[in-house]
Amino acid sequence: MMIKIFTAITLTLAVVGCKTTAPLYYYGDYNKAVYSYFKGEDSTLEEQISALKLTIENAAAKGRNIAPGIHAHLGMLYFETGNPQQGELHFQTEKQLFPESTQYIDFLLNSAKGV
Repeated sequence: MMIKIFTAITLTLAVVGCKTTAPLYYYGDYNKAVYSYFKGEDSTLEEQISALKLTIENAAAKGRNIAPGIHAHLGMLYFETGNPQQGELHFQTEKQLFPESTQYIDFLLNSAKGV
């Protein structure tokens, strides 16, 4: 009898302990976009921008928080394609969502503006 109770408790704890939690942030294809950016062969900057915009849209549609760095990366891509207004907009969005990134984003923004 004692063994059955012990086994039942052990199995219950194992099942409860194995419960997974949903990730805090939605990454979508962000890792692929970063890889493509650094590899420089697989996709154009415009395709990378489209992929990141789709990731942001999917996160919103699923009611999930967008991962840190996605807006910053998108802003950097916009600066590289000659669209500083959109680049700055996404840098500011990154700072709003993740205030701890403010100093780094300001550095990127100043670098992108040539300051």
